[in-house]
Amino acid sequence: MSLRETISQDLKTAMKAKDVQKRDALRLLSSAFKQIEVDERKELIDEDIISIIQTQIKRRNDSATQYKNAQREELMQIELDEIAFYTPYLPKQLNDEELTTAVQEIIARLGATTIKDMGKVMGAASKELAGRVDGKRISVCVKELLN
Repeated sequence: MSLRETISQDLKTAMKAKDVQKRDALRLLSSAFKQIEVDERKELIDEDIISIIQTQIKRRNDSATQYKNAQREELMQIELDEIAFYTPYLPKQLNDEELTTAVQEIIARLGATTIKDMGKVMGAASKELAGRVDGKRISVCVKELLN
């Protein structure tokens, strides 16, 4: 079963269980899928869906930060709940140790030695670790290892 079918099934389950928060969060996600399909005129594959979910999570994190700064705890909580609904659809995230090991392998393979090689390493690491690690974490790890 594709990731999109899984999300559709979970949406139906949430509707039957009258779980309004989960239903609304998954509907927002489904509408984001449909918007991309219409705009780009293509059928989404699982990698595209993972990318969309990551973008939605990033947006929710940014919004939650803004709400926290504005002392709007109730709105911040809504955003955090939506993140919790989206996270299970992502592949297992790498921990710091696994990330460091993967980046070290990429650096060794590319022969990178200085911070000047960061762009080359980031390009390869972003492709290989897509969906399993946030870009900011990759960047921090690459900087540490190349310094």
